[in-house]
Amino acid sequence: MTDPIGNDTAAGVWVIIIAYVVIFGVALLIAYLLTAITLSMFFGKVGVERWIAWVPFYNHWRWLEVGGQYGALALLTLIPYGGIVTAVFLAIGMYRTGIAFRKDSSWVVLGIFLPWLWCILLARPEEHYDPALLAAHGYPPPRAGFGALGPAAVA
Repeated sequence: MTDPIGNDTAAGVWVIIIAYVVIFGVALLIAYLLTAITLSMFFGKVGVERWIAWVPFYNHWRWLEVGGQYGALALLTLIPYGGIVTAVFLAIGMYRTGIAFRKDSSWVVLGIFLPWLWCILLARPEEHYDPALLAAHGYPPPRAGFGALGPAAVA
């Protein structure tokens, strides 16, 4: 009696599965590194400690706070479909951060689809971050970084 699948076929399937896992893992690693490096550059520009960009969840927490949002919204990514809510509030924060950099609302589209490029472009030396512009547009100050009020003032 022979095995209907055969050893060669089973080995081929395992090779495909392992190759897929390795390629997917490498892609995730590259995405993480690219995001952390560019977010670190952005954090340096807006007055947040750069090392925070390398800590999962906490980096989004601070990124939300730079945009004037509650950082705890980052924890919603741990709940199924909660990441959608976090992404919406991050986009609102990107809009507000764009105002502080004197950018128009079209920059939000760049931030949504290519956040690493958004961070690189705003972290350039020729870009000037002025969180006082948020008050001029009727928005509260950022909750982290330059222009942030103390913890008691924003609570």
